[in-house]
Amino acid sequence: MATILVVEDEKPISDLITMNLKLVGHQFLKAYSGAEMMPILEREKVDLILLDVMLPGLDGFELMRQKRNRNVPVIFITAKDALADRITGFELGAEDYIIKPFETLELLARINVVLRRNVQEPTELTFDEVEVRLAERQIYKSGHVVELTAREFELLEVLIQNRNIALSREKLLELAWGYEFEGDTRTVDVHIRQLRKKLSWEERIKTVYKLGYRLEAEG
Repeated sequence: MATILVVEDEKPISDLITMNLKLVGHQFLKAYSGAEMMPILEREKVDLILLDVMLPGLDGFELMRQKRNRNVPVIFITAKDALADRITGFELGAEDYIIKPFETLELLARINVVLRRNVQEPTELTFDEVEVRLAERQIYKSGHVVELTAREFELLEVLIQNRNIALSREKLLELAWGYEFEGDTRTVDVHIRQLRKKLSWEERIKTVYKLGYRLEAEG
């Protein structure tokens, strides 16, 4: 997973963000001002910056100007919701611009999108006795090939990309089936049952009450 620098001067918000980053397996670093942010970038390898705009001293926009020569994606997280501010953020090169207050699940989902665009995710992962080779679209269990349908594989890929995040059935339909799918959410339940059976993942793919499913994975 990724190393994310959270630059936020309000400690409760910083703590909330980092708690959820840790929950889904990311590592994090904290800074409460621009003066703290720049030295961290000098000494640490960072995959993504979550950057508040209204910071003590240099604001987020100015910090973005100063780090332009560093190839680290930035998501602005700010209460500045004016169109002009959003345009400024994107013109400075931000990958996304999120307005406070925000929903934690939406923040995590947007982080995943930016990381997939900018960070090379491993294409081979191992969970228990199951080896997943995403690039080859191959699954092995205890060394033996597991045959998945195309849709089962796509659902598995979505679960892996969003591991440790609770996803609603509607969101799984959107991500694995696409916006044009006209079936109902019971389709998700059927495919989840098949994945659990074929991979022996009854305990790894958790049912989230009244919502959907979550793939539990370390790291």
